Amino acid sequence: MRINILKYITLSGALLLSACSSDFLETAPSDETGAETVFESTANAKLVINGMAKIMTTQQMGSQGFNGEGTIKMYYGNYPGNHFNVGLTGWANVINGNYYDNTTSIYNYYPWHYYYKLIANANEVIHNIEGAEGPQNEKDYIKAQALSYRAYSYTMLAQLYGNRWEDSNNGATKALVLRLEPTSDSMPLSTLGEVYDQIYEDLDLALFLYDRAEYTRTENYEVDAKVAEAIYARAAINKQDYPTAITYASQARSEHPLMSVEDYKAGFANPTNEWIWSSYGALDETLYFYSYFAYIAYNSTASAVRTYPKRMSKELYDQVPETDIRRDLFLDPEGFDYNENTGEAGDDLDAHARDRFPALAGNAKVYTHMQFKISANDMPGVGNLNHFRSSEMVLIEAEARYFENPADTRIGDLLEELIVSTGRDPNYTLTASGSDLLEEIKKYRAIELWGEGFDWFDHKRWGDPIDRKGVDEGGNFLRPMAVRIEPQEKNKWTWRTPQRETDNNDLID
Repeated sequence: MRINILKYITLSGALLLSACSSDFLETAPSDETGAETVFESTANAKLVINGMAKIMTTQQMGSQGFNGEGTIKMYYGNYPGNHFNVGLTGWANVINGNYYDNTTSIYNYYPWHYYYKLIANANEVIHNIEGAEGPQNEKDYIKAQALSYRAYSYTMLAQLYGNRWEDSNNGATKALVLRLEPTSDSMPLSTLGEVYDQIYEDLDLALFLYDRAEYTRTENYEVDAKVAEAIYARAAINKQDYPTAITYASQARSEHPLMSVEDYKAGFANPTNEWIWSSYGALDETLYFYSYFAYIAYNSTASAVRTYPKRMSKELYDQVPETDIRRDLFLDPEGFDYNENTGEAGDDLDAHARDRFPALAGNAKVYTHMQFKISANDMPGVGNLNHFRSSEMVLIEAEARYFENPADTRIGDLLEELIVSTGRDPNYTLTASGSDLLEEIKKYRAIELWGEGFDWFDHKRWGDPIDRKGVDEGGNFLRPMAVRIEPQEKNKWTWRTPQRETDNNDLID
């Protein structure tokens, strides 16, 4: 089923983008729709859930550059990370984390706006669905999805606007406004611990309702129990709650086998069995030049890709074994001519890249270490956007087991399951132990999940510095982005509460 944006409706100040059928439009025009109509039946309420799914890939705040989850992945996960190289010197302030303290910056405000929009929609569903006409199992499933969206939104907000757990005094530092009701009344900031307690509570109830509903989803963009378990695992690893992370990471992937080499090389634009949750994307619902794929897909015709192809850091690329199929998805310059200062390909490397990847646009620039992992289905940048897959769950479990017991032999089993059994690198053998084993987990997390929006979030969680090397240091970053950022610098990488919130919320100090 495709999600089509056909109207906007407003409930209690929360902007609801609804994917509505034509018969619903005939009975309830968008400018007359209120909560009473939307929640008079489960059939109508499902449209609100569809609308929430669509918010995740919809232009926000009137800016073409802010488009839901893809923007979070690119601007907040990839660009400021350690292994993602983009030659946008004019974006050095964003890439180098210079806006964390700037409470009036649009980059400071955007994630707050986006995720609280999802939370506001979720709150409407949670508090109104029981009064809708329809089977109880449909009510249960709709409410479970709304709870999952709310938990996901708070999990992402906590990573951005909350301290890393080890800097939070066991969760005592202030973090977020914990809005659980359909209201915009002033509220104080809750602690990071209180936020995670609510995430857990929402997911516990969601999992109970999914089980009671006995409903099976039909599309990958729908939320189900496996998605809730994946959110649980991600929240728990960030909270350093390792037993919980182990439990839910294992459960979340139980019905999603790891993808094959063929699937891994297929461009990451269409769901595979491994994808736990994604957002739908098609040519008739394109964001044109502002989608995630228009910023990263190697075959995109958008200028953001043609002029500035996205590249892996040379430091990470050099760590990928030659027998690993993932190495082949980044352009190896060995033996070819290229500009040593910028990385731009010479004629022979350019021709080599186009011979290997003929889908490259004819006027696209070619650079060393540029990525061929992610492609678009249609132009200028159309594809289905992944949010959770089983590989992340394997790596979460491996990391959690390490922190629980570095000698746990199952860590090696997990790494070999991900790397050897899938064919990513049939020659891989785990030899690391002790602290080197943690570095092994981190390395393969960086390789496996490159470009999918995890880089900065992982470095913040680990308390590892961003350390990008310039050409003169053996790396491939341009000088404005070749910096070292320590974990205790720049407000400990924690975005401050936006001024637009504090101006309208007199209970925040």
